Amino acid sequence: MKIAIQNLEGKQVEEIEVSENVFGLKRNDELVHQVMVAISSNNRQVIADTKTRGERAGSGIKPWKQKGTGRARVGSVRTPVWRKGGVVFGPNNDRNFKKKINKKMNQKAIAIVLSAKLKDSEIIVVDKFEFKDKKTKEVAKTVANLKIKGKTLMAFSDNEKDLRSASRNIEKMENILTSQLNVLDMLSNKNLLLTKESIMYLNEKYK
Repeated sequence: MKIAIQNLEGKQVEEIEVSENVFGLKRNDELVHQVMVAISSNNRQVIADTKTRGERAGSGIKPWKQKGTGRARVGSVRTPVWRKGGVVFGPNNDRNFKKKINKKMNQKAIAIVLSAKLKDSEIIVVDKFEFKDKKTKEVAKTVANLKIKGKTLMAFSDNEKDLRSASRNIEKMENILTSQLNVLDMLSNKNLLLTKESIMYLNEKYK
């Protein structure tokens, strides 16, 4: 199958042949969902943390004697029953949400998402990124020329990574290295903008 290549002015300059094994796969929502959930879990930061009765501040002395006061018996001011006491079965920051992703599953899921985006015309390929002054306005002009609408993920090859800073301040645009492309970032953005070099890299890596 073939992919059209445009220049930064939005005009088609050539077509390149790519593998059906990377850009022509059928949908597999179950696999993509499984990989996406695993990535989300691995990115999750454990913030919620409560203190048990052993971690709360307070004296360990029994507040009053066991019998004879007319009040309910109690052994510590840190009891969960009391205000400012410990929390029973509360969330702790030692929880582990990590999930293992099989390498072949991850690669297959990436190829499936690439195939779906190409089928939906959501992959835009340019011959090369050429921003002389590495200015945001140059990238914005390119986006306008290519008539890109919606959230866009801009993928840079290792040779283009010095240009990433130029796209950081553009609304509804994120950037990533092509070698770090993943299911979660691609599905979080409608469009995928990359260069011919990046397409050939993906075609070779996932075929």
